[in-house]
Amino acid sequence: MEKDKIIDALSPIERKIVPFLATSKNLTEITKKAEMDNTSALRALEFLKNKEIVTIKTSEKPVVDLGINGVYYQKKGLPERKLLQALIEKKSIPLGEIKNVSELNENEAKVSVGVLKRKALADIKEGRVVLTATETEAGKETLEEKFLKKIPIDLDALAPEEKFALESLKSRKEIIEIKTEKKIEIELTSLGKEIVKEDLSENLIEQLTSKMINSENWKGKKFRRYDIVSPVPRIYGGKRHFVNQATDYAKRIWLDMGFKEMTGGMVVNSFWNFDALFTAQDHPVREMQDTFYIKGLKGKLPDKKLVENVKKAHEGGIDGSKGWEYKFDEEISKRILLRPHTTCISIKTLKEIADRKEFPVKYFALGKCFRNETVDWKHGFEFNQTEGIVIDENANLRQLLGYLVEFFKKMGYEKIRIRPSFFAYTEPSLEIDCWVEERKEWLELGGAGMFRPEVTIPIFGRHIPVLAWGPGFDRIIMQAYNIKDLRETYKNNITKLRDIKFWSE
Repeated sequence: MEKDKIIDALSPIERKIVPFLATSKNLTEITKKAEMDNTSALRALEFLKNKEIVTIKTSEKPVVDLGINGVYYQKKGLPERKLLQALIEKKSIPLGEIKNVSELNENEAKVSVGVLKRKALADIKEGRVVLTATETEAGKETLEEKFLKKIPIDLDALAPEEKFALESLKSRKEIIEIKTEKKIEIELTSLGKEIVKEDLSENLIEQLTSKMINSENWKGKKFRRYDIVSPVPRIYGGKRHFVNQATDYAKRIWLDMGFKEMTGGMVVNSFWNFDALFTAQDHPVREMQDTFYIKGLKGKLPDKKLVENVKKAHEGGIDGSKGWEYKFDEEISKRILLRPHTTCISIKTLKEIADRKEFPVKYFALGKCFRNETVDWKHGFEFNQTEGIVIDENANLRQLLGYLVEFFKKMGYEKIRIRPSFFAYTEPSLEIDCWVEERKEWLELGGAGMFRPEVTIPIFGRHIPVLAWGPGFDRIIMQAYNIKDLRETYKNNITKLRDIKFWSE
């Protein structure tokens, strides 16, 4: 950019600081001469650097500085000096009277006695602190006192005796601290050396207001040329957590497809979570390695007729099914747990639909689930799941595939596969996978299928086709946000949360 155009683009804070760059390279000196605060000066220098007017070199060095107590002791003297002065006057002091005589608190008194003993200036005899040094020796400044007067001081520039004093004071509470001091050196470039010679006192108009237009007093005046190329500090506005953004979008997909939202509690009993879903009471999924049970609590069962119908399905005798052929235990049904899936919401909603005779109807849910999993890149002990059910006399497997393909397409997935699988409460059963290019493998997203008669008949009194699915939602959004490890979803790293993109439809 031409020199004149660069000058026309200088902001007020740049114009204020430029005249002092020819004679000063130190930031503190520049801010003092320009009568600016440190933040504004740094911002102006960064703008000038972007325009190639100055170069900025930053270096850091460790500095020994005063702590809270150090500031006080530098002015008033170290506690051991007060005790030493009292001993010079009295020669010996009873241990119990040190605080009164020397005006030290209990902790300072104990530390002072220890310090003087180590330096062979005093000793303890028969319950008294006794001066063992001569008045001349006692009157000399200690290494710590000399060192305290020199602070602040560069850590790397310490002499051997100063290092000894440093270690001695470091062991004491808040007398000294090591800080990192940042040093900034500013150098004018060849362009900068030309610009500092120019007259920058001209006031350029920063913005055109309605008042200026009406009064026409802008005519004949010069506007500042705006620099739209140089980088500026990033501004991080408030935004919803990226998981919540994706959740809102997924809910809108289901709503747009004609679904109603269903909700339910995260704590349920085994009846709704397992029994009503035709999961055998001795099924491995009920074991503690998969499910978080709440110790010492039991839940209430629903109406007796439904419990009897579910019991009959398990023991055998519904629609020709043999069931699981075991003795159903209602006490097991009462056990309380954290839901390991949102399908417990589906089955409870199914009962409400049956009571209202609402079908045909479609419902969805999206919520948190909990499982006692071994945590790795694709497993967590808590995760979000999206659930769906379609209750319709004419529902079929082709419709189920259509709903799944449409949902995943809208969530950004083109390469998915749907394969046969097994679940205790659906037949046929399906598994949905997506391709993870970085790992060159298929990632399981969740299951789907059509509820078995053993699930629907106890609720409706007859078999009505019900399409159902429940893929893990956190896995679904991994690809969209380029998340390689599921654990990253729940880490509150503020830098990553700032940089992660908004959900794009």
